[in-house]
Amino acid sequence: MTRPPSRRAARLVVALCVLAVALVFLAFQFGTERTWWIELARYIPFPAYLAPAAMGVLLSFWLPTRWRLAAVAALALVITGIMGVQLNRGEEGHAPLRVMSFNIKAYLADDKPGGYARIAWEMALHDPDVLVMQDAGLANKPEDLPPSFRTALGARQIHISGQYIVASRHPMTDCQSGDISFPGEGHHYVRCTITAHGVSFDMVTAHLLSPREGLNATRHERLGGLAEWQENFEMRMIQAHKLARDLFGQPRPLVLAGDLNAPDSSPVIAALRESGLRDSFASAGLGYGYTFGHSLRTRFSFLRIDHIMVSPQIGVKDSFVGGAEASAHRPVIADLWLKRD
Repeated sequence: MTRPPSRRAARLVVALCVLAVALVFLAFQFGTERTWWIELARYIPFPAYLAPAAMGVLLSFWLPTRWRLAAVAALALVITGIMGVQLNRGEEGHAPLRVMSFNIKAYLADDKPGGYARIAWEMALHDPDVLVMQDAGLANKPEDLPPSFRTALGARQIHISGQYIVASRHPMTDCQSGDISFPGEGHHYVRCTITAHGVSFDMVTAHLLSPREGLNATRHERLGGLAEWQENFEMRMIQAHKLARDLFGQPRPLVLAGDLNAPDSSPVIAALRESGLRDSFASAGLGYGYTFGHSLRTRFSFLRIDHIMVSPQIGVKDSFVGGAEASAHRPVIADLWLKRD
């Protein structure tokens, strides 16, 4: 027969679990770009936070009611605030537009049998009015795209620039590149003007620096890798600030979609919010909307780092993520209103 834990030990463990959850939640809420070490914790798979909170609840059954309530509250805080659940209702409006953002990791699809076909199937499944892709360095001209892509894209107008593809079934003009370089590396984003339902809006797609190298440095070198992580985060912040400055105060409605490589609570996304944008999933999504992680050893998605953000003139009816079969990133889909009620 299993011997129950002593009440003193149970109280200590439960207290530590509750305190740890509270500190992580507060750190996520109030962390800034100066607190780069907090940013590292945002990329930890959520079971690392969920397991201690669940253990605290189990141990609290040997304790008075107030301890059980505290443990359950801590678990609820993990499930909601730390894991980032969204419980939103869509907005009302007119002039519907479906936008899809998809980091397709074309260089990986090229090595997998049927890799391009899976991506094309995901595109056709959601059938967006406007599709933007990152890590899509497949061709320099639309006619050089894989046959499955050309079939899925149909009659959409296509613009290709480096790793980016923008495809629209509505008229698209004035496509140009903007600078999001940081010291030592040149990077760009793409902006096109699209007219749909009598409304002209700017469609922007960007791919910010991956946290992979910084995360790997801290995982393999522990404290010795923190300097590399700090630099990685700072370069991503430089990109976010450059992009935010370019997008601030634009006269037309604007949609920003891409792999921003940062969770919704990150200062990276906060910098873009300061330019007047809001996240579609945080406005009309239901659930967690995780887009990344399923290709890692965890085998499940645990980060929402791909985003569709909109300016105040645009309404959001719905926002959700696609399947995990085609790419290391799930696509993000947003049903928008170009004329918001």
